[in-house]
Amino acid sequence: MKVCTDSCILGAWTAKRLHEAKRMLDIGTGTGLLPIMLAQNSNAIIDCIELDHDSFKQAEENIQKSPWSERIHIIEGDARHYSFQTKYDFIITNPPFYESDLHSPEQKKNKAKHEESLSLDELISAIRSCLVNDGAFSILLPFHRSEYFEKLALANGFFLQEKLTVRQTPAHTAFRSISLYVTKKPAEVILNELIIKNEEGKNSSEFAELMKDYYG
Repeated sequence: MKVCTDSCILGAWTAKRLHEAKRMLDIGTGTGLLPIMLAQNSNAIIDCIELDHDSFKQAEENIQKSPWSERIHIIEGDARHYSFQTKYDFIITNPPFYESDLHSPEQKKNKAKHEESLSLDELISAIRSCLVNDGAFSILLPFHRSEYFEKLALANGFFLQEKLTVRQTPAHTAFRSISLYVTKKPAEVILNELIIKNEEGKNSSEFAELMKDYYG
């Protein structure tokens, strides 16, 4: 799958909320975008895992060409069954979704966009087993799945600390949510909204500010 805007938003937003993590994991790294973005704004050692072989090879190439390749380790494997050698301070994930929507006849797109290879229940289980006791994680989801995931996370001992709702334009309804979860209940939950394009069809000032470190 090609790099998409919402993944870039996830990476940029998360990079400001790493809580000085020393060891991070990206579950379902795709082409390696997220670990590269996080490495640019931290000194952490970052592991990333990808199930699809072609995506793994692309991520491997992208990471090797980046200035932060010495701190990023990519694993070809299934996060549900892989035996990680350490636990992580922070986990980031852009999981497969649209499990209830129409499937593409192209199998690779199904694997990337649907919960055929990793359900949200399996994902939260993997996060729980890989995260240190006081760790945190961020996740990108379709907006209509965010409420379900909040309940699922709470049932697994995670509390929503911050949530960013994303809209394409002021005229569009929300289509993505990006959330930060922690293991200790926060005093308050921070809710914000990001609109990507303004009424003129240009990048909004908020989007431009968020992405300034990454867009040339």
